[in-house]
Amino acid sequence: MVCGKTDMRKGIDGLATLVQDVYELDPYEDTIFLFYGRSKDRYKCLYFDGDGFALLYKRLDEGELQWPKDENEVRLLSQKELRWLLEGLSIQQPKGIPPSLKGSF
Repeated sequence: MVCGKTDMRKGIDGLATLVQDVYELDPYEDTIFLFYGRSKDRYKCLYFDGDGFALLYKRLDEGELQWPKDENEVRLLSQKELRWLLEGLSIQQPKGIPPSLKGSF
């Protein structure tokens, strides 16, 4: 996910170029790239599925996303963090039980 604000007028080519040139990532990876603009009630999702790019644009009817504000940061999210983000929750949940590490008996 791209944490800073993105010009939401960009289409597939503009977002793929942003991923490649600004963040030095491969837009052809098996990765979903998320972007948001000034309004926290909408986002775009860019994905390459093997034979072309797909672009999803979503506008929430109510509520807004708690998008991180680190302007030039790109974050890798787990499936759980992605679900939290798209449900309007913070991706940094302070009260969750942390996963345990493998111990020795």
